[in-house]
Amino acid sequence: MKFMVKKGVIEEVFSKARFSEESNLYIVSYRDFKKIRETTLPEFIKESDNFQKIPISRITKIIKNNTVLFEKISKQDE
Repeated sequence: MKFMVKKGVIEEVFSKARFSEESNLYIVSYRDFKKIRETTLPEFIKESDNFQKIPISRITKIIKNNTVLFEKISKQDE
């Protein structure tokens, strides 16, 4: 159930940002094997092939203007 809440938050952020003129201000962090990679939202959409290559479950954080809009809580923190 928690995943659905997270997925809803991520989808909401993406829908607001995707066509915004400020979409490059959104930084998406995601797991790439054992590393965390960061990229802009438009670049993430291209790299992920609209979530086909990088699923939404790998997103760990979304930031805009130093404000965290989404952050996945690790199992260690729970």
